[in-house]
Amino acid sequence: MRLGRKGWNNVIIFSMLIMIFFLNGWHKQFLGGEDEPTLQPVLPLQSFVLTLSFVDQKIERIGTSWRTTALKENTPVRWDWDASQQQLAELINHWQTAALMQVNESVVFNPNSPLYVATFELAGERLPWVYLLYKGNGKYYLLEKNSQRVMGLDLATAKQLFPSVDFSKSELH
Repeated sequence: MRLGRKGWNNVIIFSMLIMIFFLNGWHKQFLGGEDEPTLQPVLPLQSFVLTLSFVDQKIERIGTSWRTTALKENTPVRWDWDASQQQLAELINHWQTAALMQVNESVVFNPNSPLYVATFELAGERLPWVYLLYKGNGKYYLLEKNSQRVMGLDLATAKQLFPSVDFSKSELH
C-alpha cells in the first residue's frame, strides 16, 4: 500500500505533533517541572498598600505614615505591643516581603472557621485582597481568597503577619 501526497503530509504533521508534545513534556521534566513547590510572594510585587484591615482593627496610610483605628465600638485596639509608626510600617513590610511555599496537596482544614482574616486595599486594584489564616493538621495555612492559593507558613511567620492573634488558644485545637 502506497501513500499519496496527502497521506504523507498527514504522517509528517502527526509525527511532528507527537515530537513536540514529547519534547515539551521532557523539557519541563528535565528543567524541573511545576510540581515542585516554589516560594511565592504573598502580595503582588511592587504593591502599594493603602489599608490593612483585620477583624477588629484597621491600619491605613495617612500620607507617609500609618494610623490604626478600632473597627468595633468599645473595642480597644488589640496589639500585644504599643503600635508605633515604625512597628506599623514593619508589619506592612512583613506582608509585602513575605514569600511562602504554595501548598499543592489537598490540605485538611475547616474552610468555615478561619483563625483570622486580613484584608488589603492596594493602589490600582478595584477589589480588596483577602487572606484567611487557618490551622489544620498542626500546621498553619494562608488562603488567598481571590485566587484560592493556599500557602503554608510556620508559627513565627504567622505571628509576624497576624500580631494581634492569640496563638496560644489555637495551639489547643
